[in-house]
Amino acid sequence: MTNPVLAIQNLSVALPAGADRKHAVQDISLSIWPGKTLCVVGESGSGKSVMATTVMGLLARELKPDHGQVLLQGEPLLTASASRLRDLRGRVMGMVFQEPMTALNPVMSCGDQVDELLATHTDWPADKRRAEVLRVFDSVRLPEPERILRSYPHQLSGGQRQRIVIAMAVILKPVLLICDEPTTALDVTTQKEILKLIDQLQAEQGVAVLFITHDMGVVAEIADDVLVMHQGLAVESGTCEQVLKRPQAAYTQQLLAAVPGMTPPPARPEPTGPALLRGQQVGKTYISRDWMGRSHETQALRDAAVQIRAGETVGIVGESGSGKSTFARCLIRLIDPTVGQIQWGEHEIAQLPEGRLRPLRSLVQVVFQDPNRSLNPRRTVGQSIIEGAVNFGMPKAQAWTLAQELMRRVRLPVEALDRYPSQFSGGQRQRLAIARALACQPKVLVADEAVSALDVSVQAQILTLLREIQAEFGLGMLFITHDLRVAAQLCDRVIVMHQGQMVEQGRTVDLYAQPQHAYTRKLFDAAPAAF
Repeated sequence: MTNPVLAIQNLSVALPAGADRKHAVQDISLSIWPGKTLCVVGESGSGKSVMATTVMGLLARELKPDHGQVLLQGEPLLTASASRLRDLRGRVMGMVFQEPMTALNPVMSCGDQVDELLATHTDWPADKRRAEVLRVFDSVRLPEPERILRSYPHQLSGGQRQRIVIAMAVILKPVLLICDEPTTALDVTTQKEILKLIDQLQAEQGVAVLFITHDMGVVAEIADDVLVMHQGLAVESGTCEQVLKRPQAAYTQQLLAAVPGMTPPPARPEPTGPALLRGQQVGKTYISRDWMGRSHETQALRDAAVQIRAGETVGIVGESGSGKSTFARCLIRLIDPTVGQIQWGEHEIAQLPEGRLRPLRSLVQVVFQDPNRSLNPRRTVGQSIIEGAVNFGMPKAQAWTLAQELMRRVRLPVEALDRYPSQFSGGQRQRLAIARALACQPKVLVADEAVSALDVSVQAQILTLLREIQAEFGLGMLFITHDLRVAAQLCDRVIVMHQGQMVEQGRTVDLYAQPQHAYTRKLFDAAPAAF
């Protein structure tokens, strides 16, 4: 019998003095064999990523392994020199990080960043390296590989950036691939392609995969074995069949119970009041010029329409690059539409100058996917929450009282207003971002992938919170997501977008029961397996 590619034996990683617990990871053991996939699941803070970065030798300085062994093809890693670890990274073990914008260099083209790996670890000439970069771009289903080669990260969609990171991890054909939430930001069809790519690597090269995820559908689809972690401890492990179908630990049962289903709840009564947000025939065209000065038009959005009433949630779903975020950003005037009409209540705002639009911005507020970008790390969360309300004219004392009330509404302690964002978990930071948006007392809340980066139990808590807040404040809500299960549970109506156009829309219960458009059926077919 072959030896495991990766063996972790009784690993413990100590936290700094004064932390909530002594160890980020405590007494963890696992083995991954060639061609096999081990999925690690658990809530934020369970130690999943700490374990993965320990293997890669990328632990934060304040974290120290104080017990156990990590063996890569029998070679001990915890005692390896920095130069030896650099030699192993990329060539023998590759890692795909969750957030591609922090993994990619913003001032290097995507082609140069992938080429850098080949230049470091091979003696190939430039033309051979270039051909290999184009080949791997094509293998991860990047459109127009030649264009992507020259593009910078900010010029690509989130899904395309993640595929660049995956290309960097697999181009040297490592024997161990560590994937830390690699499909979190991807739509279901792209996710399916990435999972298929990983499966192909395993079949062709016997790659062992350590796959960290909170998506139980992905686990059901790809895992051979599953390890469940909670507060640094392994609470359950076994084959995929054992853990998903016959969970023994109460915590595992709780995680599985929090997974949203693809069957929508019964439809709520349709609202009859006036539209709080309306868009009609909205379009967005980008014009770029090449090095010869010739102009090129890209029609990112065509003839899109929506209306949202009080107490109603409208979802927009579709692949990366489908135009759903472009549509949302036009509706809230983060970008200017090329054509169309947009109304916030009685105000027509599509072409309104910013000076006249600014006093109206309290009507529509946004909760973004990444709360780290929404909250200023140098300000206390209390200062961040009251900022918008004060800017719109609310007295500071009144805004502070409102912030205290909102903290209670989002189920966080009022005394935490004096803390900084870094002192909260990811799920808590998203609650703070919701409180910050509500402080402006909006009529419409726009949630742009607001729960996609959260584990299933925290995701369920945020969805429940959004429903409660909507009922209490009578908000209209626009919910952009690539997660069809979340859309099924939260949205009253769903709009399906593809290549900048709306291809189907309707009440969620009807659309999910009988999708009419071929693209909608393709999306549903690509959704991760049930379990």
